[in-house]
Amino acid sequence: MEETYLLNVEGVRKKILHGGQGELPKFQDGSKITFHFQTLKDDFERTVIDDSREAGMPMEIIVGKMFKLEIWETLLSSMRAGEVAEFWCDAIHTGMYALVSRGMRRIVEGRDPLEGQKHRCGMGNMFDYHSTGYADLDELQRAPQPLIFIMELFRVEEPWAYKRDTWAMSKEEKLAAVPVLHSEGNRLVLRKEFRQAAEKYQEAVICLRNLQAKEKPWEEAWLKLEGLVTPLVLNYCQCQLELGEYYEVLEHTTELLQKHHGTAPRGSRGGWTWKG
Repeated sequence: MEETYLLNVEGVRKKILHGGQGELPKFQDGSKITFHFQTLKDDFERTVIDDSREAGMPMEIIVGKMFKLEIWETLLSSMRAGEVAEFWCDAIHTGMYALVSRGMRRIVEGRDPLEGQKHRCGMGNMFDYHSTGYADLDELQRAPQPLIFIMELFRVEEPWAYKRDTWAMSKEEKLAAVPVLHSEGNRLVLRKEFRQAAEKYQEAVICLRNLQAKEKPWEEAWLKLEGLVTPLVLNYCQCQLELGEYYEVLEHTTELLQKHHGTAPRGSRGGWTWKG
């Protein structure tokens, strides 16, 4: 199909590769957009940077939740369900891609996407760290460049039509989710379903780490959250021991010891915390 320009968006070109069905979906705050994407360099080889299909999971974003790569909401809101489109985006829109991609890759690897970040805004973190941990993303971070995004829109769900992921929750919702996840993990431990229990503990830890990132380290609010994190991490480590993941246990427990200088963190009782 012929290339078209998105109205009122400077530095963006769109080409429809496969037409969608029906009318444009209703995009509103809280709507969940599910899609596959491929990110390519604008070079002769069209070098692939990321591909959600190779990662094995589609991408999901929540409208109005300040996704770091704001242009993606604009691109997706121009699409119909089932549509496949190619977007060329100038460097003015792609400066945050390295940070976004780093987080997405960490999620696929089963790691906390905010691991290692300081109490700073996203751009501040990019300047604080010399490496993202991925050579190709380091290149993009040093010199933002135009990128090509190929997107396939699957569905747009109304805010009340889906179970909200913890990362999309408000502060109050995250705090309320933590004890629920802790209890679910405990029940799974009693059934000796250690892998599933570890996932619940990890999700609770990510909730708390996200909240901690908005507090000043070592001040009262941060320490209170740390007191909630520590027993969850210990429970997670106990599950990993049962699964034979000894190096991961060593990594997490060493981090706890280094952080607290060998003293027992508040909220830590040692061993399994699900019994009491």
